[in-house]
Amino acid sequence: MDALTDPCINICRMDLSGQFCQGCRRTPLEIGRWPRMTLLERAATLAAIAQRRNASHPCNPCNTGTRHAA
Repeated sequence: MDALTDPCINICRMDLSGQFCQGCRRTPLEIGRWPRMTLLERAATLAAIAQRRNASHPCNPCNTGTRHAA
């Protein structure tokens, strides 16, 4: 994935707290602002997403985009 590509993976539903999208891990504000963000803002958002994924589910395959072994 390009470093500044929209992280949406078309699993668009908020977590139970309403804080993050379960698919891309962005906040509602980040989702709404994405088209208008500068490159630096997008890079910062992508870094925050990576931290959120690691904090919520530290499984290496999930955080690297690979699949779990069957």
